Amino acid sequence: MKLWKRASGALKDRTSLLRANLTSRSMLRNPSIETAVIKATSHDESIVNYRATQHVFTWVRISDECLYRVLWVLFRRMKRTHNWAVVLKGLMLLHGVFSCKVPGIQHIGQLPSDLLNLKEKRGNVNVFIHAYYAFLDQKSTFISLHSQEQMKRSVAFSGDETNEEQKRMLMIQDLIWLQKLQGLLDSLLRIQPKSSQTVNVLVLEAMDCLMIEIYDIYSRISIGIGTLLMKIYPVGKNEAVIALPILQKAKVQGEEISMFFEFCRDIGVGNTSECPKMEQIPEEVVQELKDIISGDLKQPSIENFPKEEVKSVIVVTNNSISSLKTVITDDWEVFEEQKKSNPALISPPVKNNTTLPDLISL
Repeated sequence: MKLWKRASGALKDRTSLLRANLTSRSMLRNPSIETAVIKATSHDESIVNYRATQHVFTWVRISDECLYRVLWVLFRRMKRTHNWAVVLKGLMLLHGVFSCKVPGIQHIGQLPSDLLNLKEKRGNVNVFIHAYYAFLDQKSTFISLHSQEQMKRSVAFSGDETNEEQKRMLMIQDLIWLQKLQGLLDSLLRIQPKSSQTVNVLVLEAMDCLMIEIYDIYSRISIGIGTLLMKIYPVGKNEAVIALPILQKAKVQGEEISMFFEFCRDIGVGNTSECPKMEQIPEEVVQELKDIISGDLKQPSIENFPKEEVKSVIVVTNNSISSLKTVITDDWEVFEEQKKSNPALISPPVKNNTTLPDLISL
């Protein structure tokens, strides 16, 4: 039965490749792009075609037009298949596409609601896939909304100076985005195989990608908190009231991440041996915020907040505005401290010359 299934899947892939090669070029269709996507999302449950995924990312980085062609082919293939391996590879490929530096990533928004059409009774594998899809949908929406918000801010506060009320407004907006980023991290931490039977080559590959993403997002949250706290201390109580639950949640998420990484180590995810220890937010920092709210703080020690340089899976541009301003990636802000980068998802995107607009920093 397994042999027949493998043969059937291979035949479907060959048929799809033949059709792609016979397709005429049009506004949406490009035979080379379709071939790369098909090879990257094959029915083979035992392997990921890294060369094909890199080929797809190369197309994506050429232009927004190529990005939309890739997405059209990928979404069309995922909607038509009932095979879990094709769908999971498609989600990993989409995850990697989000790491490519082209402006069009910011305009994708909510993913198609009919992207998953699984009919195989794979139980926990299907649960894993649906959780992965839910995260990518949330991330894509986050990227789009955050980009729109930052563009509005760049227009509304385009002057050389902002008054105190504007600064407080910007700070509150930044705190709200940190809360949303923590919600994104919550979605990530929910993506886990529920049993040993769920663990296979493709699931382990997906978990590898998720580990990198988790470390990246938590690093962004930590640096964002550190940057904002330096502004909150001289401002006062109202902002501290908003910031306190963010700090408390960050402490909880730090512990959850440690448990998640330990779980990944137990099931044999490849990146666990290279994953650095997560920095925990000191209890003194939380206590100082409480003291601000109660009015008991005398001398803050915010300089003790850990702000070591962290790694990022997203390759950033070199367009820095100032030490506290940001450079833009394909999805959201990266603080200036985050200039080191990790290998990107599945296959590392190569830097290109696409320059994205600078936005207002935290």
